Amino acid sequence: MPLRIDHTFRDALAAQQRDAGRPLAGMWVCSGSPLIAELCAGSGLDWLLVDAEHSPNGLESILAQLQAIHGYPVQTLVRPPVNDTVVIKQYLDLGVQNLLIPMVNSVAEAEAAVAATRYPPQGVRGVGSALARAARWNRVPDYLARANGTISVTVQIESTAAVEAVEDILKVDGVDAVFIGPSDLAASMGLLGQQEHPEVRAAVEHCLAAAKAAGKPAGVNAFNPDTAQHYLDKGADFILVGADVALLARGSEALVAKFIQKPDGETKASY
Repeated sequence: MPLRIDHTFRDALAAQQRDAGRPLAGMWVCSGSPLIAELCAGSGLDWLLVDAEHSPNGLESILAQLQAIHGYPVQTLVRPPVNDTVVIKQYLDLGVQNLLIPMVNSVAEAEAAVAATRYPPQGVRGVGSALARAARWNRVPDYLARANGTISVTVQIESTAAVEAVEDILKVDGVDAVFIGPSDLAASMGLLGQQEHPEVRAAVEHCLAAAKAAGKPAGVNAFNPDTAQHYLDKGADFILVGADVALLARGSEALVAKFIQKPDGETKASY
């Protein structure tokens, strides 16, 4: 029985650029819960980022979330904890089609990320499709021949070294997009916790402009609505504007503020 392979995030970005559509808006999925992932998938957002770098996600929970999200018209990216050939191989075999690779600081690291997603001779991905959900256990016709085209690679620019190398990183064949992370970028600039600092904003804008010049999409993380709009106005093609855990944290705190008044007048938990 022939089975479909979903369009990639690369395809969605290409369609957006071709049709002069609006930027793609998404959110982080960090809870590790398939139920929460499915809830977010049905929200109407364009894309979700299932994160395994700063969240309690392992192979089993990522698999369960992929299965929960699969029936919804939303693009799903997964971020591994590290740019590692073995880890990327495992994610691809699970059926991850869209990768966001963290902490890519150089051309060599970008090339390594791409190589990890390609079967030889174009890359170094290990061959195990008969055992893997990616090929639906060899139910996807000609998976080995088609696999390289079913995967998109977005690399994360989140250090001063990466900003300095961004023009060359964008030239790497197989890098489909770049995504700027202002939090780690600010830290690398000696501005820990100051994502809104003018120097950080300038570095983000430099990367957005470089991507535009290279003809490749660029995205950015921005939970502050004004900052998000600023980067969209500067040409961001896709953006993350929230996270499941942050929405739950702030929402539950709002309930406390409204319905629970502590004796000292303090309404938020203190640690």
